Amino acid sequence: MDQQQEKDYRDKDFKRNWVHSSVFLFYLQVFCIIAFVSGGCYSLYKHRYQGKPEVNVPANTKYTPEYK
Repeated sequence: MDQQQEKDYRDKDFKRNWVHSSVFLFYLQVFCIIAFVSGGCYSLYKHRYQGKPEVNVPANTKYTPEYK
């Protein structure tokens, strides 16, 4: 019985059972990608362009320059 119990624990071990570990790592990777993408989208939404800025353009650099 002790061998059976030890084998049972060995089958459930993360390092030894590649099927369970690969599924876990896949879902962990998917969750991290979704978290980073949604965080980036939220950050872009939060710091979005708020309006037209007031830009002072020198008169001599316009399409039709105005010289003194």
